[in-house]
This record gives sequence, structure tokens and C-alpha cells, in this order.
Amino acid sequence: MALARTWAVGLDGIVGGLVAVEADLAAGLPGTTVIGMVDAAISQARDRVRAAVQNSGIRWPDRRITLALSPASLRKSGAGYDVALAVAVLAAAGVVPVNAVEAAVFVGELGLDGQVRPVRGVLPSLLAARDAGRTAAFVARDNLAEAALAEGMTVRGVRTLTDLIGYLRGDDDNLLRPHDADDPPVGRTPPDLADVVGQPEARTALEVAAAGGHHLLMIGPPGAGKSMLANRLPGILPPLATRESLEVTALYSVAGLLPDDVPLMSTPPFVDPHHSASMASIVGGGTGTIRPGSVSLAHRGVLFLDEAPEFARRVMDSLRQPMEDGSVLIARSTHAIRYPARFQLVLAANPCPCAAARDLDCSCPGLARRTYLARLSGPLLDRVDIRVDLPPLDPASLMSGERGEASATVAHRVRLARERSAHRWRGTPWRCAAEVPGPIVRRHWRPDRAEEDLLERAVRTGRLTGRGYDRVLRLALTSADLAGRPTPVNQDVVLALALRSGEAL
Repeated sequence: MALARTWAVGLDGIVGGLVAVEADLAAGLPGTTVIGMVDAAISQARDRVRAAVQNSGIRWPDRRITLALSPASLRKSGAGYDVALAVAVLAAAGVVPVNAVEAAVFVGELGLDGQVRPVRGVLPSLLAARDAGRTAAFVARDNLAEAALAEGMTVRGVRTLTDLIGYLRGDDDNLLRPHDADDPPVGRTPPDLADVVGQPEARTALEVAAAGGHHLLMIGPPGAGKSMLANRLPGILPPLATRESLEVTALYSVAGLLPDDVPLMSTPPFVDPHHSASMASIVGGGTGTIRPGSVSLAHRGVLFLDEAPEFARRVMDSLRQPMEDGSVLIARSTHAIRYPARFQLVLAANPCPCAAARDLDCSCPGLARRTYLARLSGPLLDRVDIRVDLPPLDPASLMSGERGEASATVAHRVRLARERSAHRWRGTPWRCAAEVPGPIVRRHWRPDRAEEDLLERAVRTGRLTGRGYDRVLRLALTSADLAGRPTPVNQDVVLALALRSGEAL
């Protein structure tokens, strides 16, 4: 009997765990059995692996082969175990030294010709392997740039199974190192806020939203600039910190959407699904493997829902829980997966179904107008910090050719405000005002008597709910951060209340 073991990684969402891949070659009727709570893709791997080995010029062992993936309690799916299975069989057969494969992690899919193909989730897989004490990994060539992000791991890119066998034998070294990978092209420059004509109130609302991480609703006729403003929000947000970049990159890797132009996503993502999107595409899900949805792909960035009333109401209401928790739990009958979803929501809507530029031109009955915006439920809107009404563009603004402030200028103020906010909440898990729970905000700062009277009247008249009161306090803190004040003053509270209630600034 011959026995060998290699290592792979199993992913549960973006959380990985080491998987021991053991190969046992015994006397008996030739055949291959794969055990260990595996899906169809891994069960079929025995045929892919056998063809890849034979087409690489290696004789397949004429023995009874048992391949076990443990721990057996961990669900395993996908073709990323192919290379680990092949190497385990070859080590058990004596083709490669057993001691050359025991400490490394192997991630990749095999083609029938022996080519090693890229797979999803390489970065979170290697981060999990590193945390488990592994220091070396072999991945497909096309995954090498992503794999190199796992600092502390020695990674090699593999083109073919033949190259890997030669390396493990010590015959030759045809494997790629991270610096051998092609240099990625430079990413695209984000659109500039200077392109937006007019709309000073909306620009102020956008800046406050960026500085505090607040959710935003914009209502206005077509052509008022709602989409342009939303598309320019990522350009004024601070770059992602290292930990945040790895989180976002891991999510896009698992989803198979990691951009080709950058191995590490260092800028806030911008996700804008179509209004026909399903619940599973927004929240996450799918048959078999549960994949992240738009709320997770927008993690640490912006989720923009244009024509928000056109989305299905149950889809919109499904946003409420991740907006509060910063994560989404997707449950199935046998297991559940939690994905991070700390996104900044931006909603855009027309004032009515006909989307007339002026109220005088609107042909919608009053009931139709009320019903249209009522598709956005009260509990959802109560979680949106800022509401701003955009008027039609002034012809004089269009003809003047004047440009507003550039994104770089606004981004500088936003960065300083974020730094002040991070200093205020140092020693806590929060970094910007929108993340801080209401009770903590109220203990940290209470308005003066005049400001408190103003807010009390708003609550009594129904302009503010209890949740809305807390959000006004957060907005006031953000306004103070933008102005460089340690605590809010009356004008910050007035601005916050106007932003919250959708009044003119």
C-alpha cells in the first residue's frame, strides 16, 4: 500500500479552511473513488485528473485508488482541487517525492491536456492557508498576480502539470514567480465631479454623504444629474485601506469578477444593477454554490440603484438588514454563508412615472404620483440619511460653460473629514459617523438647548422618527468634521435636519 497527502483549501463564502487530500493506492480491481462530502465537480475530477496525467506523459497507476478529502464535515465544491488530487496520486505512486508536496498548498483546475487553469477565490484561499501556517502555494499562471497579494506566502505560477512535476522532482524550474507575471495595465480614471453642471445643493449632499458614509436618495426629473452625481461619488471617497482592499478583492475573486486590469482593488467599488435584478443577484445566493450579490460586491463602496421605484419592493426591502448590520446572511436548508456588505446606498428616482421636467407638464394623476414613490417603503427610507430634491437644470448653467469644483478638491476635504472622524472614534470599531450606533452617538454628544428644541419639534410634528433623530445627530457630526470643528454647532444641526428631511439648504 502507498499513501501520500497534499493540501488544498475549501471556501465557505470568503472564509477558507485547509483540506487534506489523501491518496491511497492499494491492490485490487483498478478504479478511483473520491470521498469526503464532495460535489459533482470533484467527483468528476477523477476522470479529468487521469486524462491530464496520461496526456502529460505519466502512466496512471494500475491500482485501486482512494482519494479522501478531509475534514469530511466541510462542504467541498468546484474544480480547484484538481491539482492537489493529481499531485497526491503521483506522490503515492512515487512519481514525485512525498516530502516535496507535504507542506505546500495546491490550487487549480486541470484540463484534459494537462494545462492548469485558473479558479475563483484564490486570494481568500491563500490567506486562509497562510493563517493555518502554510508558507508555499502553487496556482495557475493566470491566478499568480492575485495569489501574490497573500503576503508571507511563497507562490509559484504553473502552466502545465508537466512543469509542476519537473519542479517537484527537482529536474527543472519552469514555474513562474510573481515578478514574472505580466504587468497589469493602469486602471481607468474615474469621472470628475467638475463635469456636473449646477446643482449646488446636490453637490453639498454628495460631499456630506462621502465624508460620513451616509446613504443618499436623490429625486429629480431626467437630465437633472442624478446618475452623474452617483457615478462620481467613488471618485471623492478615500482609497481603501489595505485590509479593506483585501476584503473587496476576496469578494470579487469568489464571485469570479476580479478585474483583469488590477489584481488588488484599492478604490471603492461602484455597483449599479439594473432594476430588473432578482433577489438572489442583489442579496446573493444561487443554486449549489452561494455567491455574493450586489450588496456584497459594493462592500466598502457604493451601491447605486437608478430608477429605484422600478425595483421589486421585496428586493428593495431586503436591503434593510445589510444596511444596519454591514453583512448579509444567506441561509439554505443545510448551511448558511455570511458575506460582508458594508456599502453606501445611493437611490435615484423620478418624481412621478411620466418623469416630466416640470410639474406643469406632468400628466400623472395625484394617486399615481403618490403610488410611484410609495414603492420605496417607509422602513427603507427611514434608513436613508440624506434626501435631496434636484430641480431641472437652469438653462443659464448649461450655456455658461462654467465647471464646478473638481473631484480632487472635494476628495481632499472628504479625506480630512474622515481623518477627524477616525480620531473621534479611535479605540472603537467605527471610523465614520454613519457606522456608529445611535445610543453611542447620543452619549458622545448632546445638542445644546436651542438645537434640542429644534429637533424636538421635528419629532413632534412627524418630520423625524426615533431612528431619524439619531441620523440627524450623525449628519451634524459629519458636517462638523467637514468644517474642522470638534463638536457640531447650530448651523451643523440645521444643515443635518435639512438634509434628512429633503428641504432646501
